[in-house]
Amino acid sequence: MDRNRAELNRERPLLTPTDLAPEAVRDIGAGLSALLADVFTLYLKTKNFHWHMSGPHFRDYHLLLDDHGEQIFAMTDDIAERGRKIGATSLRSIGHIGRLQRILDNDADFVSPEDMLAELRDDNKQLVAILRELHEVTSSHNDHATTSVIENWIDESERRLWFLFELTRR
Repeated sequence: MDRNRAELNRERPLLTPTDLAPEAVRDIGAGLSALLADVFTLYLKTKNFHWHMSGPHFRDYHLLLDDHGEQIFAMTDDIAERGRKIGATSLRSIGHIGRLQRILDNDADFVSPEDMLAELRDDNKQLVAILRELHEVTSSHNDHATTSVIENWIDESERRLWFLFELTRR
């Protein structure tokens, strides 16, 4: 095993020591990279809507989306470093994000405040589903540390979803 690890270290100099199986590192690393792409996408969309908010509830929505953006951005480093801790690599560019993201961009010139909140509500709901899927992967590979932080991210994302749901309830 030591010889195989030494060979892998020469082939992959960024390999981090772990007791997880190579398949686990591959599966979890890929899941974390895709998650990171989605989180960056949701962060930028949240900030886009924050910057372009208008209307009678401007201040409240602007501040809410700023809080959401900060919370989402705070996840990014933890996601990337979690992958590195187990020996995977992470995103390398905006293009890499574009190839992996599942949450869609919104480049419209104008989006109404109601549509902004509804779209972010749906995106956060999608993020919760993505997190639950990755939770299954990490659990199946007995990666307890990643599973644990994913549970916190699910809780944070459900809170954002709840707030956005309540704001869009008619």
